[in-house]
Amino acid sequence: MTTVELSQARWRKSTRSNGGGQCLEVGYASETVGIRDTKDHSAGHIATTRQQWAAFLDAIKTDRFE
Repeated sequence: MTTVELSQARWRKSTRSNGGGQCLEVGYASETVGIRDTKDHSAGHIATTRQQWAAFLDAIKTDRFE
């Protein structure tokens, strides 16, 4: 995964965002998913694979976190 790949990503935030400035954006590129702070894009991002991101979301949806 490269920074170039995420520079071309389509970034979005939740439609449930209330505009309070405490949101994350998720960017999807071909093989990579990036997560960044909506307030400071220049601070960088966390990158993971699409497979790892899907497993993370599944764990949230099925309440596997304590």
